[in-house]
Amino acid sequence: MKVDSLANKVYIELRRKILSNQLGAGTRLKEDIWAKRLEVNRMAVREALTRLLGEQLIVTGEKGGYFVKSMSADDIRQIRELREVLELGAIRLAIQKIDEKGLGRLEEICNDFSSMVERGYFGGACEADVKFHETIIDCAQNDKLKDLYELSNIPLFHQKLGKTQIHMDDYELTDQEHRQLLKALRERDLKLAEETLSRHLIRGEVAVLELEDQ
Repeated sequence: MKVDSLANKVYIELRRKILSNQLGAGTRLKEDIWAKRLEVNRMAVREALTRLLGEQLIVTGEKGGYFVKSMSADDIRQIRELREVLELGAIRLAIQKIDEKGLGRLEEICNDFSSMVERGYFGGACEADVKFHETIIDCAQNDKLKDLYELSNIPLFHQKLGKTQIHMDDYELTDQEHRQLLKALRERDLKLAEETLSRHLIRGEVAVLELEDQ
């Protein structure tokens, strides 16, 4: 496999883990460790890290090395505001365009999320959470919106691995809110969809700020 293909493989994997909080803020990303873990050479890892650095998902340390970017309270607020703008817009488009195939995809993701939580696979649950929101964007059927969403590199911040037992109720509420959104889309109930999504995002902002204070 070519170096650029290997670098893309590393980039996709690391980006996915960062956006789903499986690699938390401040985590150091070592070239040798990820090269071994993903069975690639260090050059491919270095290229992937450079790309993530350019997208501001990671930062360099004072003494070198790459670290997952930490978020300030202001960052968290701005992320929530951006997600509201993009995802509420997507909801308004999706509610007009979504078909049974799209509804079925969302229901399948909801079931995957529930199953992961029940079995204690919280990393998988976080990935399902990311996929749920990305699928809503897909269902809007607007390529420009999708490009903007992907370029924004929006992390999910309402769940923090390592504190799952304390915040198990957060996973349960997330499941309920996802299913409420699905219900609203299925019934073409825009008001319910908007209210549910806004509540979902605000709760996420509050939850992560509380965790940061602990």
